[in-house]
Amino acid sequence: MFTNCSLGHCHIIIAVVLWSICVDSRKIRGISLSYKRFYRERKSFLCIDGSKMIPFDQVNDDYCDCVDGSDEPGTAACPNGRFYCTNLGYRSHYIPSSRVNDGICDCCDASDEYRSQTPCQNTCRNLGQRERAEVEGQMRVLGEGLRLKQQLIEEGVLTWREKQAQLRDLQRVSDDLQTQLDDLRKEEARRKEEADALRERVIGARETADNSPTSHYRTESPISVFKELDSNRDGSITVDEVQAKVSPVQDEEHALSEDEAVALLGGAHRVDLSRFEETLWTSLRTGDSVTIKGRHGVPGSLADEDPNIKAAVSAAEKAAADLKRVEDAYETVYMEIRYIYELCPFSQVTQKSASGEVVSLGKWGSWAGSPEKQYYQMRYESGEPCWQGPTRNTMVMLICGTETALRSVKEPSKCQYVMELQTPVSCQPALRQRGIHSEL
Repeated sequence: MFTNCSLGHCHIIIAVVLWSICVDSRKIRGISLSYKRFYRERKSFLCIDGSKMIPFDQVNDDYCDCVDGSDEPGTAACPNGRFYCTNLGYRSHYIPSSRVNDGICDCCDASDEYRSQTPCQNTCRNLGQRERAEVEGQMRVLGEGLRLKQQLIEEGVLTWREKQAQLRDLQRVSDDLQTQLDDLRKEEARRKEEADALRERVIGARETADNSPTSHYRTESPISVFKELDSNRDGSITVDEVQAKVSPVQDEEHALSEDEAVALLGGAHRVDLSRFEETLWTSLRTGDSVTIKGRHGVPGSLADEDPNIKAAVSAAEKAAADLKRVEDAYETVYMEIRYIYELCPFSQVTQKSASGEVVSLGKWGSWAGSPEKQYYQMRYESGEPCWQGPTRNTMVMLICGTETALRSVKEPSKCQYVMELQTPVSCQPALRQRGIHSEL
């Protein structure tokens, strides 16, 4: 191959070629593509931080010349240097230059151990294949998750529309019932007015027949008057009850003193029926000193006796009850749309608004059922306090069902919640018959 040159010249040519190879390898080892523009071969090299200019042949000469270590990217000479692992087929990354040729394989392409005796294998392809497989698996999971999320969104939109339709229907029913209730209340008021007019005519007729201010007591039994005065239904009349319901004939606004009331009861502070007939009842029938407040000579309430008024009141009460049921249903649907409720048994109950705010409705307190059904009610206490109100508490009623789900949420009073939890766990007729209970 070198027949046309002397042996000395051949040695010079080989040395020049090897030197050029070494310079080239020094130039590019440990450098990323984005930094190669700083290492173009010239007569001199400017440290990347601009602090110093050195001859280019001092780059990667295993001696640290630049403060930032930029002249030794491929050796361990600079303590603050970095070595770039190209890792073709896998992820490129930097390692501290102190790890170069330290006998430990840090780069998967083995480029950091080019002078060590450690036989490093190029594992970048295997690592890249493994990582791509993991990424592909994650992408499949992500795709399936996004599909399920979209499905949930669509189901949520349908549920929201159904709830909105239910709200509109319930609102229409509520409006109709409210109209009916208003009409019935007007009818009730009209009939009561008629009853009042009839009462006035009765009063006039009785006053004409008998000018005595207490003539009505003559048509009543002492038992009915005793029951009227016995406010707490304990079978006796006390001084307090006399002061509350009995007044002087001439001035009903005047309250009897304790001594006056004791005197009317014959000097006693409490009398039974027989003693009442001997004392206060006599004073009432005489009619010259005391009377029962608000009686005005009319026996009983005509409104209680008139069948038409009773029918009107009954119809109004029924309409009010129907309206209350619709309002409860409306409130339940409205709360389902406005809030998301989460019940964690034996932990806590939370309420999440549409804006994402989460409020504690109580933490697990205790079983709250009756002795025979102790494990059918759960009490959650000491939730977040309401504004200008009490702390939130929740009572969970367990009902039998084939699946576990919250059936309804109500707020019967401020910040006091009642939930119905349907669950197969509460279906225990066989266990209950044998006297066995289960704490879920």
